[in-house]
Amino acid sequence: MKRLILAALLAATLPLGLSAPLAFSQPAVSAPAAAAPMVHISNFTFGPQALKIRAGQTVTWVNDDDIPHSVVAVDRSFRSKVLDTGERFSFTFAHAGSFAYFCGLHPHMTGSVTVTG
Repeated sequence: MKRLILAALLAATLPLGLSAPLAFSQPAVSAPAAAAPMVHISNFTFGPQALKIRAGQTVTWVNDDDIPHSVVAVDRSFRSKVLDTGERFSFTFAHAGSFAYFCGLHPHMTGSVTVTG
């Protein structure tokens, strides 16, 4: 009797035309993507002031200040336009090295990116 009730319940829960229960698989779980390196410009500082990345990674600077700033490499390998509040500048570092930079409008603001091979 129990088997008959179980069979009836199973049959009632199946969509029409199916004779066996549907198999559900777990979705594939992937590792979370690493956050892209980012430097926030706030209160006349670059944060973090020193950043370490791998060659091929892109760094994005975001101006969170209420006044304009820019990002200029000491060796002139990269230079942003003047960034207003909320604007971003990105640069991809292709080669290993140490890259010092400053704000072109406020030269006392400095930072660095160290790129490993």
